[in-house]
This record gives sequence, structure tokens and C-alpha cells, in this order.
Amino acid sequence: MWRERTLAQALDDAAERHPGRPLILTAEREWTYSDVVAWSRRLAAGLVSRGAEAGDHVAIVMANYPEFVALKFAIARAGAVAVPINFLLKRDELAYVLEQSNASVLVTMDRFRDLDYLAALDAVHDRLPRLREVVVFSTDGAERLAQLEVSDASALAEVDRRVAAGDPRCNADIIYTSGTSGRPKGVMLTHDMLLRSAYGSAWTRAFQDGRRILFALPLYHVFSYVEGMLAALFAGGAIVPQTVFDPVATLRAVEEFAVDEALFVPTMTIAVLEAARAGSYDVSSLQTVMSAAAPAPVRLWQALRDELGVREILTAYGMTETAAATTFTQPDGPLELVATTVGTPKRGAGAGDPLVSYKTVDPLTGEDLPAGEEGELAARGLIVGHGYYNKPAETAEVLDAEGWLRSGDLGRIDADGNVLLTGRSKELYKCGGELVAPKEVEECLSSHPAVAQAYVVGVRDERMGEVGCAWVVADPGMPAPPEPEELIDWCRPRLARFKVPVHVMYLEAGELPTTATGKVQKFRLIERAEAVMA
Repeated sequence: MWRERTLAQALDDAAERHPGRPLILTAEREWTYSDVVAWSRRLAAGLVSRGAEAGDHVAIVMANYPEFVALKFAIARAGAVAVPINFLLKRDELAYVLEQSNASVLVTMDRFRDLDYLAALDAVHDRLPRLREVVVFSTDGAERLAQLEVSDASALAEVDRRVAAGDPRCNADIIYTSGTSGRPKGVMLTHDMLLRSAYGSAWTRAFQDGRRILFALPLYHVFSYVEGMLAALFAGGAIVPQTVFDPVATLRAVEEFAVDEALFVPTMTIAVLEAARAGSYDVSSLQTVMSAAAPAPVRLWQALRDELGVREILTAYGMTETAAATTFTQPDGPLELVATTVGTPKRGAGAGDPLVSYKTVDPLTGEDLPAGEEGELAARGLIVGHGYYNKPAETAEVLDAEGWLRSGDLGRIDADGNVLLTGRSKELYKCGGELVAPKEVEECLSSHPAVAQAYVVGVRDERMGEVGCAWVVADPGMPAPPEPEELIDWCRPRLARFKVPVHVMYLEAGELPTTATGKVQKFRLIERAEAVMA
């Protein structure tokens, strides 16, 4: 039977079973489960000593350092709510999230890449009257959060009291949507939602004991946080977090730490394959690749099997609002399903079975559609968040009284229960008065042997109103990309005339404008296309 727990309680349970096993593996050192428990207790005591109360909002601006993991559990120990923030946000964006979330404490890096967070905070401090405490994390120091650690017996006793009194149904996190347009919204997720989701993922992905999971996708987002960090707890496993994505470093880490599973988006998969072809690495331990964010053709997944020996390849679909993945293809399922569907709703065994259900609704009216009919996907279940923090109107737009969450994604559910995505309702464009779903065109282009990825947007046209513009990443295994007219001719016999793209433009996978979690920002592709055509 499922036992509701807080994040801190779940870590303590895992540490009791596997005290000496590694939980975090980096080139610097490894941290065992017992290490992380002790570390998070000291950090929690530091938060308590600085006045953090149960229910306070503690913001984090931090890359995938080991300190992020310890601090995340420390916030839970203190009974506070974590607000992990995209560390690539600029000054005004950062100020908006800190202000909107009512953060009272901020733990931040001093700088990362070309971003100076202290200068940004100095410029906006007058907009943050609720922010009473800022703890600065030096990315250059060996003891990066030592100033927050407290070993005082009374503070540690208060931390332990709060852990014992913790309520699994209280918010653990307010996680802001990455989105491809508009202001981010803070999704409220409870301890129990997050742990059920993580357990369901571990069960669905058939974790073996001690699974080791590598990722460079940021821990401030649910993908790495739930599918990596939290899921590992249920198998006494370990995580190999990377602060930046580098395909060569990824292959070396797989070899050094005997990594079992990697969390990728398709652009990462392409880069890792290219690096593997150019070097020599022992990646025999890598048995699983979990992919999300964008579709990819069968040949990409086949290359993982043929060239890297990956045996289990699965795709997933989910949202911040659903505590990460809600559907999975089967780890050993046919690659055709991996390429064309996002699988069936995630099952949770004792944690709830299924954890989430799907239906389709009319995108305009919200009314239920018959089984199998294409429409907007709506989800309901134990891992669906209960709304956006301090945004009742936006919550009411997507979450109805019965708990059904409208996703904004178009799709259908086939007779076997597989969810097929057909696009985003906001990405539809009209060509000569006819609605075009970009995903259909993208799938057609991706079936061309020289195309690795394709993203289609509608751009303004004097005669037709809008026409399709395809941004294409050529298959790196081909000697040269095809001429644009060749791809247009490829589409003509396969698509209705109004769906055939008028423009084809090329870019490298690394040039795609994406969110930190790999979602392509199509509004930026529109801007870029219109600038090229101006």
C-alpha cells in the first residue's frame, strides 16, 4: 500500500535502506544517501536559524550542482516550499518570479556563464519587499553552501520536529512553466503528487536496483527533478547531474560512472551520436534512453540501438502541471510506437493505477469528444497539480470543477490507449482560410531520409494570409542537405496543397531556440523567418 510522505521523509526512508550507496556522482566526489541526509539537515538548520518558517517560500537560482539536491531536501525538512527558478532568466524576468511567488528567502549563485545575479538583484531589490534573506552561492568555491550550514543542536532538533510533523498534502514546490510564450506561471505541486509521479516512473521504466541516471537538463524543471532525482530514490539509485550539456562529457560520464539511463531531448541524442562516431567510449552500461520535448524519426532511435547498444528507448509526455511525465511508451516496445506516439498513461501500481487519465475535448467549447476523436487533451488524476500560485483566473481557464486539466496540446487516443500528439492549439495557422496543424507537416518532412528534425510555423503572406515555413535540421549522416525544393516536392503528393510549406530554411540542431528543457520556441522561429524574408 502507498504511504504518503514528504520529500524529506522519503529521503530518510531511502537512506535507512541504503545508507552507504551513492546518491550523487560527480567528477568532484560522490555523496552517499547518508551524506545527503546529514547535509540537508545542516542546511535546513541554517534556514531555520535565519528565520525560515514552515510554509515560507524559498527560491533557488542554481544550476545542476550537488548543492541543489541537498538544498531541495533541506527546504522540505524546514517545512518550507521550494521555488526553483530558471537560472537563465534576465533581470526583469527574475524579479517577476521572485515577486509573484512571494519568496521570502533566496539562495542564488553569484554568477553563471555570462549572468551576474547579484547585479541583477541590486537593480530590482526595491521591487521585492518580501525578500528578507539572500544567501549567495559562489560557483568558484569548493564549499559552495558552507555559510548556510548549521550544526547547532537546538536548530537540528527543530528541523527534526518539522520533518516528523510534515504534511505530504502540502505544497512542496511552486515550479514555473517554461512555456514558449507569455509570462511563466507557478504550478503548485504537493509532496505526495511528486513522489507518486516519481514512483510511477520508476515502476513504468522497470528500474533495476541501484539504477544510475545521467542528465544535463535542469533540476529546476520537473523532467530531471522527478524523472531523475526523485525517481532514483525508489531503486536506491544514483544521479549524475551535469551543469551544462556537452556530448563528449556525457559519453565520458557514462563510461566513468557506469550510467544505466540518460535523459535526453532529440537534439541531445543527435549530438551524442555525432560525438560517439568521432571518438571511442565504453558505453556498454547504457541500457536506456528516455526522451521528451519533441518527436524524432525511427532512424534516430535505431541509431541509438545500432551504434550505442541502447536496448530500451522510450518517449514520454507530460507537463509541469502534471508533475512530469504522464504517459510512456514501453521500454522494450517497437520503435514505430516510440516515433509516432507518446505511449499510454503512466501506471503507479500501489501508488495509484492509473495515476492519470486522458480524454479529448473540443478546443473551443471544452465539451467532451467521442473516444478516438482528435481534440485538446485533458488530464485528471493523482499527479495533476491544483493550479497556479496566486493566479485564480488562469487556473480557472485550464482546470475545471471535476479536476480535468486542459493541456493546450492537440491529440487523440487510439484503440490501444496510446496518446498521439497532433500539435499545439496555439500553433495552428490558417492558409487560405484552411487550418493547418504544423505537426502533420513536420511528420511528413521528418519521413524524408535526409531530415533529422523539422519545425513548421505559419508566416504572413499577402495572398494566403499565412503560409508554412519549415525549419529543418538535416541528418548529419548525409553528405549534404537536400535543396529546399526537394523537400517541398516530397510533401506535395503526401499533403493537401494548403499544407505544403512554401519556405524551407536550414539550421543546425544547436541553433534551435529552445527552452532549458528542450521545447522549441516557435515564436522565435517565426521572428527569424520574417527577418530573413524581410
